Amino acid sequence: MISSSDLIGRARELLPVVQSRAAQTEALRRPHDDNIKDLIDAGIIQMLVPAIRGGSESDLKTMYEVVDTLAQGCISTAWIAAFYIGHNLYAAKLSPKAQDEVFGDKGYCLLPAATAPTMKVEAVEGGWNISGRAPWGSGVMHADWVMVSGMTPDKTPRSFVMPVADVTIDDVWHFTGMAGTGSNDIVVDNVFVPDYRSIDGVALRRGDTEGTALHANPIYNIPLVPMAYATIVPVLTGGLKGALNALETIVDRRVRNFSGTVVKDQQHTHITLGEMQIGTQAIDTLGRAHIARTEALIQSGFTTDDRISLKGSAGYLARSGRLLMQDMMANAGSSNYHHDQPIQRFWRDLSTVTSHAFWDWDIAREQVGRRHFGLPISNPIV
Repeated sequence: MISSSDLIGRARELLPVVQSRAAQTEALRRPHDDNIKDLIDAGIIQMLVPAIRGGSESDLKTMYEVVDTLAQGCISTAWIAAFYIGHNLYAAKLSPKAQDEVFGDKGYCLLPAATAPTMKVEAVEGGWNISGRAPWGSGVMHADWVMVSGMTPDKTPRSFVMPVADVTIDDVWHFTGMAGTGSNDIVVDNVFVPDYRSIDGVALRRGDTEGTALHANPIYNIPLVPMAYATIVPVLTGGLKGALNALETIVDRRVRNFSGTVVKDQQHTHITLGEMQIGTQAIDTLGRAHIARTEALIQSGFTTDDRISLKGSAGYLARSGRLLMQDMMANAGSSNYHHDQPIQRFWRDLSTVTSHAFWDWDIAREQVGRRHFGLPISNPIV
């Protein structure tokens, strides 16, 4: 097992390396092979794998520090790292036999998890035949297994795990932001999945499953959606820190065209930069509070009120981060829209990642408001 301090230290050592590959990662339109290898070699991908499988069985606070650090260099890389880390936890919710296969001799998996029920599902003897297309396949470009989802004939959600060799990857990821994630579509054509490699979608969202009974640590009972929020938060906070660092570098050297004014000598610059620094620090504080609350709820259990509140928190963090990033870019100067400038990549990536359906601000604030009036939840992602 690798300690929390060592995991954080290794992420900090990787930061300049990941940062140096950020432009190439974007150009490749998928995670850089060497980044994935480095993350595995550092034990970072394995950090939430149960100890009985050889993992570090770490915690969300450590994951926050690790992913936040990586995002300061490359948001796309941090996004995939966060997904692989968190989805090893999802793998620990599978049946014991499925865990044996998915974790295997390596002791970890590289698992994209598409939980939207887009698949056609047919019940057959011993399992299920699956066909269809799952978009947003973050992690599929280096995957060894994939998880896709659909509605069973009795209209209940269910997720299915299959080797990546059983699916086709459709290269559709031509995105302005998060271009380096390679989140291509997963195409499944009449693949048989044994029943033990499937999982009830209600149980997956609730958190406790047949598989979690193998693990004493309550982190493995975390519901799917609150875990997804915990995945995004450090990508956002770290990305903002990376953008702020890029802005500080710009301000330190910038001279205005025509007037020749040294920007760092202007009072307006002091005020604006101070606002960006305060905002970044405030969002980091909110992010840490979100993770701390989630960890406390892992111990006590998640009520409906808790779930709605966490959705509101994640949505607010995403909205606040997007607005702050827009202000940073607006104050960077027009030359920084050039593709060789790091800040414009942070701007595009954060604009994209904060638009994700799981932390949609309109839906988040609607659910919080509905709760006040005693109305039922009107969105499935809670």
